[in-house]
Amino acid sequence: MLKGCQIICNKPHTRCRRFTASLTGRIQYRQRVRASWRYVDVLSDLPKSPREYLEYFSSKFKIMGNSHTGHIQSTRFEEMLHNSIEASLRSNTVVPRPVFSQLYLEAEQRLFSNDSRLDEEDDEEDVSDSNSPPIPYQMKPPPEGCCTTDGFCQAGKDLRLSSMATESFEVPPGFLLVGAKSPSIPDHILVCAVDMRFLPDECGRNALLGFSGNCIGCGEKGFRYFTEFANHINLKLTSQPKKQKHLKFHLLRNAQGLLVKGPAICWKGIDSRMRHTVSNIAAGPDEQSGLGPSDLLPNSGHTTLSTINHTDLNTPFHISEGSPPIINGSHVPGLQQQTGIVANGPGRPGIIGSMANSGPPKKRHKGWSPESSAPTDATPKPPTTSMTNGNKAADSGASGCLPLGSSPPFAPGESVTVPDHLLQTCGLRPVIFKGHGTLPHLCGNLADVLVSGLLQKCYRSSQNLPCVYEPYGTAPIQPISTEMQILLTVYYLVQLAPDQAPQMEDLEQIFTRSWRESHLTEIRQYQQTHPQFPTPLPCLAQPLTPSQLPWLTKLATSSCGDAVLVLDTAPSLVEALEDTFHRLVEGRLSQTNYVVIFCMNRSQEIESCVVVTGKHQTRALSESLLSPSDCLREIGHELSSGSAAELGSYFSSLGPDGDVEALLEKASPESSAQYCAQEPSGDSPKPTCTEYFVDWHEIRPIQLAIARKLLSHVCAIADSSTQNLDLGSFDKVEFLICIPPSEVTFHQVVLHLWNSGVLRELGLDQDCLSVKDAEQYVVKLNQSAVGKINSLIQKSKMNPYTLFILVHDHAHSDITSAQYNGGDSSLGLVDSLLNCRQIRDAPNILTLHVTSFPFALQTQYTRISPYNEIHWPSAFNNDVDLYHEKTKYFGVSELLETMHSGSGLPLLRYDSSFESMAAALEERFPKLHSAVIRTHVLIQHYSLALMATAGGQTLQSLQKHISVETLEMMQCLLSTSQRCPSRHGHMILLRIPSPALAALAHQRLCHVRNKLGLHKQFEIILGDPCSSLNVGKHFLDQLKVWLKIVDPDWAPHTYLELEALPCILILTGMDPLGESLPRSLKYCDLRVISCWSLQRTSLEQELGLAAYLLKAKQDAQHGPHAPSDLSESDPEKLSSTDNEEEEVVVDVNNDSLANSSPTGTQCPPSNWTPLDPEKQPNQRRQSKSTSSGSSSSWASPLKQSCSWARNLSRPPVVLLPKAVYDLITTVDPSGLPKSTSFLPHSSVEWVSSFRPLLSKMMTCTEQSLYYRQWTAPKPHHMDGSNRAEGRNDNFHPRRLLLSGPPQVGKTGAYLQFLGILSRMLIRLMEVDIYDEGDINCNCKTDLVRYHQPVASWPNKEILSGMPFDYVIHDPKYEDISTIYSLDFSPNADDGKSRRQEDVFLRRRTARIKLSKYAAYNTYHHCEQCHQYMGFTPQYQYESTLHTFTFSHLLLGEEIQLYFIIPKSKAHHFSFSQTGGQLESMRLPLTSDWNPDVIKSPIFTPTTGRHEHGLFNLYHAMEGAAHLHILVIKEYEMAVYKKYWPNHIMLVLPTIFNGAGIGAAHFLIKELSYHNLELERSKRVEHGSRPQDVWPFIILADDSCVMWNSVDVDPKSGTIGTERNVSLKQVLQHMESSPDITQYGLCGMRKWSSCGGGAGRQKEPFSRGHLHDFLLLNVDLTQNVQYNQNRFTCDDVDFNLRAHSAGLLICRFNNFSVMKKQIAIGGYGTFIIKTKMTDVPTTIQPSQYICAPDSKHLFLATPAQLLLEKYLQHISHRLFSLSARNYSHPVLSVDCYLNLGPEVTICFVSSRPHSINISTTGLLFSGLLLYFCDSFVTPGFLKKFQFLKGATLCVICPNRSSLRQTVVRLELEDEWRFRLSDEFQTANAKEDQPLFFLTGKHI
Repeated sequence: MLKGCQIICNKPHTRCRRFTASLTGRIQYRQRVRASWRYVDVLSDLPKSPREYLEYFSSKFKIMGNSHTGHIQSTRFEEMLHNSIEASLRSNTVVPRPVFSQLYLEAEQRLFSNDSRLDEEDDEEDVSDSNSPPIPYQMKPPPEGCCTTDGFCQAGKDLRLSSMATESFEVPPGFLLVGAKSPSIPDHILVCAVDMRFLPDECGRNALLGFSGNCIGCGEKGFRYFTEFANHINLKLTSQPKKQKHLKFHLLRNAQGLLVKGPAICWKGIDSRMRHTVSNIAAGPDEQSGLGPSDLLPNSGHTTLSTINHTDLNTPFHISEGSPPIINGSHVPGLQQQTGIVANGPGRPGIIGSMANSGPPKKRHKGWSPESSAPTDATPKPPTTSMTNGNKAADSGASGCLPLGSSPPFAPGESVTVPDHLLQTCGLRPVIFKGHGTLPHLCGNLADVLVSGLLQKCYRSSQNLPCVYEPYGTAPIQPISTEMQILLTVYYLVQLAPDQAPQMEDLEQIFTRSWRESHLTEIRQYQQTHPQFPTPLPCLAQPLTPSQLPWLTKLATSSCGDAVLVLDTAPSLVEALEDTFHRLVEGRLSQTNYVVIFCMNRSQEIESCVVVTGKHQTRALSESLLSPSDCLREIGHELSSGSAAELGSYFSSLGPDGDVEALLEKASPESSAQYCAQEPSGDSPKPTCTEYFVDWHEIRPIQLAIARKLLSHVCAIADSSTQNLDLGSFDKVEFLICIPPSEVTFHQVVLHLWNSGVLRELGLDQDCLSVKDAEQYVVKLNQSAVGKINSLIQKSKMNPYTLFILVHDHAHSDITSAQYNGGDSSLGLVDSLLNCRQIRDAPNILTLHVTSFPFALQTQYTRISPYNEIHWPSAFNNDVDLYHEKTKYFGVSELLETMHSGSGLPLLRYDSSFESMAAALEERFPKLHSAVIRTHVLIQHYSLALMATAGGQTLQSLQKHISVETLEMMQCLLSTSQRCPSRHGHMILLRIPSPALAALAHQRLCHVRNKLGLHKQFEIILGDPCSSLNVGKHFLDQLKVWLKIVDPDWAPHTYLELEALPCILILTGMDPLGESLPRSLKYCDLRVISCWSLQRTSLEQELGLAAYLLKAKQDAQHGPHAPSDLSESDPEKLSSTDNEEEEVVVDVNNDSLANSSPTGTQCPPSNWTPLDPEKQPNQRRQSKSTSSGSSSSWASPLKQSCSWARNLSRPPVVLLPKAVYDLITTVDPSGLPKSTSFLPHSSVEWVSSFRPLLSKMMTCTEQSLYYRQWTAPKPHHMDGSNRAEGRNDNFHPRRLLLSGPPQVGKTGAYLQFLGILSRMLIRLMEVDIYDEGDINCNCKTDLVRYHQPVASWPNKEILSGMPFDYVIHDPKYEDISTIYSLDFSPNADDGKSRRQEDVFLRRRTARIKLSKYAAYNTYHHCEQCHQYMGFTPQYQYESTLHTFTFSHLLLGEEIQLYFIIPKSKAHHFSFSQTGGQLESMRLPLTSDWNPDVIKSPIFTPTTGRHEHGLFNLYHAMEGAAHLHILVIKEYEMAVYKKYWPNHIMLVLPTIFNGAGIGAAHFLIKELSYHNLELERSKRVEHGSRPQDVWPFIILADDSCVMWNSVDVDPKSGTIGTERNVSLKQVLQHMESSPDITQYGLCGMRKWSSCGGGAGRQKEPFSRGHLHDFLLLNVDLTQNVQYNQNRFTCDDVDFNLRAHSAGLLICRFNNFSVMKKQIAIGGYGTFIIKTKMTDVPTTIQPSQYICAPDSKHLFLATPAQLLLEKYLQHISHRLFSLSARNYSHPVLSVDCYLNLGPEVTICFVSSRPHSINISTTGLLFSGLLLYFCDSFVTPGFLKKFQFLKGATLCVICPNRSSLRQTVVRLELEDEWRFRLSDEFQTANAKEDQPLFFLTGKHI
């Protein structure tokens, strides 16, 4: 056995033992051979020994020998056999290398390739592994301790040429110095010595196989394998080492003796490509074939024919796990995978492209001829599943049909003459696809030939595939070779079905897949960081040489007969093209669809082209190369020139059944009487249909949701940091809706606008009193739009506070650049008008693009940001209605779902009878455009169907000439209206893109209808975008009755108004322009739309005509996807589930219909007649009916029902051309229809062929990102020039895109958006202002007038004589304790009822529009205050942190405050010259006056309102200079600085993080006084008096929004209106008051819509409490402090103590402040929680205190807050005698604490010389002592009288001071205390609780 193995294999015994072990497993080996060899009889009796194998196969081969090879020598056969068997053993698949295919193909190739030699690029190592999947190469690990440095050998010697150039070393005889390239150091060449016998000569030949080399560095010799040598010199390769790849240059010594790089080593296959590339570069960019830089690399021919597997004819395809098989470049599920197979079209055997290694067998084998190669072939068994191919329109742009006259001049003999009368002779116009090289110049009859560059563009695109990886740092990857491109092209053409046209995108996908598989290692390396591409299947990378190409292409075409012809023997393309034309003229190509031509030119470069000669294919391609305008022009020419008249003559020549006019004469008038309306006689009332209704004005919930989504995007633009939209500055919305130039769409949008209520919302209804007036807001994008757009631009400039919304509806309709309109004024208008600079730069114009097909607007250079896209959501999720819709959308995807629903026939169909007739006529009339032919066939079908339905029994025989679909539609149209009392019926949409053909169809069909007397049964309407609708008077009267319209001049202007009108609507125009169709649409006939020039947009907008809003009804039998109607002719079966109306009436025993197509229906037999249900009741249940009319139009008048109403829940049936049907029903690998992978629009192009397919799981947003990445606009696209330098995007900031499926309700959505946007702007311009009248107004009116009403400023003397009003009138203090006053007599019911019942209600507010003097929060952005706010990019708002320290006795320690001062505000402060330390805040002098300066610093304490606080005072100050300081807590410093970077911050110390408003006021006042002293000392040094320094500060609440002033008539003194004024005006007026420094506090009243209170406003100045906004004199009030512990009512407490200290408090009653309601943050927000958890819990006020030393639940809340809250809620029980007892108040000494609204407080001060209320004769019901100081003495307390049982409450900071106070004040003398009367706040000891003691008066 081993001996036999040695004879065959010539291998060592170890290999033979492996071989022997494999032969032992006989069953496994049989499987391998069975799966690989072609002939089944070979497997019948396998031998058992190697010698028997030799004899057996020799005998078999002689029997099956090829006539071209004759007898083969045993040596050659042994070699092939060995290779095949060893490949089988070494392969880890079950597919060995077929030996017979090697021998056959190589023998044939040697015979026909003359002396051509094979490419020797691949090393012989690959022969035995040629059928194994590629395994990523792993180099042998280097020995331990050896050198692994790049450029050095493993011995550590330097091999780099740069280092060894001057070295001298010995080169053995017969060796040459060569340079090797290492991928790890591409800039260096490594010096090697290689035996010259293994190197090629200058011609690239005579190189022996194998390798022999020496290391020059260390001197090691005898490397017999290049792999070992590569390891030794540290090449560090990731692929199999090959000498052809890495030995690059000869090395030579120059004249100086230096070793330098010499000529490149001429490995064959590289030199020719290098010359090709160099010649292309020299020829310039226009002549280059698109080869990238990687073409200069060796082994550039590494490609694959998908898989190299071979199958037996009777054996199923070998299945590899992976992706589905390629079917014409796409993937079809359900078919098992044959890796890389280019599968077959229907009924055509396939070719499995198989290519074995073309290199020699294992090295040092004897008997190998360098002439031989081993490509193999096999023909698989064609699959039984029908495979379809889609037709993709060719690009009609620059790469489409090339003008022949523009070819450069050619030398004589290089041009090809097109024969005369080629079209007439052959019946076709051949299409020549440019391929590789230069196409010869054509001359002669050029009109009969088309030349396209699409294939050449495809080739170039595939050559650029490797460039995808280069930006990511991977090694250069070689593109697909020219040979492989041609071979794959042949394979693709072979598998096309006879009715399919080539599609370049399919070919691109084939190239991409093949290239991926041939470079698996590199792709995997790329995918490690970029996993978006699907993992390709493993296969082999094999070189394809020019000598192999002819045989492989002929092998590929051997199974398709004459369909594809390969011409490879001609010396040039000129001769080959001439030969092709001769064959065409002679008729030898009648069965040939494609002629593939390739040859080698003089430069040994391949030139190629493809000539399309199939009639169907040439027609498809020639029509796809026409632009839409050219197509219309050609159709018009054919109609006007009479060419189309031949069709009419042909129909008439068909016999009596083809002459329509003759048939019309036969039709008797009474035959159609059954369809004539029966009008009631006499005065009997006309019956009416009670089911009719229209609901196209109804706004659906999902539309409101989209409107809100649009609004949120607009708000996001306004809120972004780019400041591109200032919503706060707009007070009004205006809009203009731009639509395509369609009359119907124009009136449709106007009608929606009029009924939406938007005009009323925007306040525009006063100018729009009728629908006609609403037309001013809608404009058609034609020349009339120029004036309206210009008017809008001018209005936007004149009204900067109006936001203009420019709605561009149907935005995909015109995307042509204004620079490329080709002289057509209707093109490029959108670009010139909506993309002009005026609209782009206008800050108050927002553009909204609305479209159902946004793909053309989503390119690499789009103007719309992906964040500004709004996509229509799905209304249902898992059959759950998310928006509670009454309707359900039924669109394209739902139509496709009916293909698999299984309930009745699908809604999406094609008409096989129509297609057969059209195809026959297209072949008969090759000069006519297919649209002309198909339209005439359609007219003929409709005409005959009308006559067959209504022409009586005499014309029943016509049914054999009519397709079932057409007959069904006409019967339904005529019969359904007869069943409704009001004659409601259905609409049939007939889509004819050509206006000329549509007019012809309208004329012919009207003629037939009128001849049959059916002019009152249904209307035929021509829907032309350029003209209005024309409806007959009879149907016009019907519509008026149905719609209840009394206007005699009314006429329908939209298709929606044709609801329920039985009619045929012939819709024309190259593209639908947004017209909505009524719900009575039942059939959508698209059989005449273009079958070839289709992009995704054009196809989906045609299908979008059938989109439908189904009436949602929860019916178990007829769900939302029920595709069919019930039989309308059998009222008894209306409740059945038989979908009769969608089924075909057939005789089940008739064999002629047994083979009907599962997707298309066949023409019924000639003896087919409608079934009469009355005569044949039983037969009806046995057969099926395709239409209601098939079982007849004779409905029972007693059981009439409205078919229109029943069909509201059923979508229309759609008829498509067969080619289009195949496209959308073919599924790509992702599960999407194949049409989704089309080019989205003719104005864009794919960026690269190397792109993934769209995924079924992609959302609309992900699809947008996909197109943004993989498509780019062409030059004539309006976005083609939208490229910004230095960046990838150039988005317009105020541009939005709304996309949604067709007919879904986008118009209603954006109209609602306009309405809610207007409401929001009004809401933004309005704020909720507290509008509450003054409380406690029952004061005794004093008739004394102190100041004159016209007095501008208070008089100090007069003011001093005015009484102080102790009573609090601010309504925010409605729930606090009333202050006792002799002048106040409370009403018994005043406020009590509200306090009890409305305590939880919000305070009363009024919505007030902001004025131009308002204060704003951080959401306001306008150009005027950008710099003030710190949002101007060109300014740097850097801030510095400064420390300010001062001491205060009350705090007992130094206070350290932090100032954050922006550099722009540093001038307000003084800093030390050394160190820049903050010294003081600059203050002006009292005598200073500047009209643009506010003297008083403004302090605003704030917390929790970094976004909502009104700190932007720029507009309120009218831009005047002022010092504004925000007083914040330390933990909020970062967030306030972020939102207000240009504001000064005063940061409170850490200990005040939990403090209340009292602490902030206390520190502000004390800091200001300390700063005043510092400034005074500085002024004194400069000669000023201390009192000259301005002593005032402003304490302002963070919710003060506007200020008002009351106008007073200077003559009469009467009070006028209250108007809004600026804060600057108010402050400057107050600061300029005479003797202002003598006032302690100045303020103003709070605004109320009812004025300042009864009798109060007449006095311009008064003395009383001041709140929220006050001017504080820190000098006079230095001894009156804010209580730093207080959380509530600290201003009331401060006012009372300031007044008692004798300070003047003046309120300017002619000024008022408006406070905005802010629900977020503020010092009024208190959180009371326990120490056990941070979660706020409900805690009763009684738990705020506890007995000392008790085990109580402690609270994590400041003690002062607990005390204040406890007293507020519990004091009416604590001071029981005081509850609702105004005449006996509680005496409060030196403080005011809120004891609740039921308790009255009488405030007295213990200070000497203080001003107190007279308490003579007043009995107090209680005494409140809070933190008593030394001024409170026992004698002072004995001045006051108390009721018996009055309550005492003494509050102290600790327990010891409480006892000391009781003793010091001798309280035990008059008050009784108990041990249980001592309490503390519920605080832990470390939180310093407060203690208080209660007692009763004795």
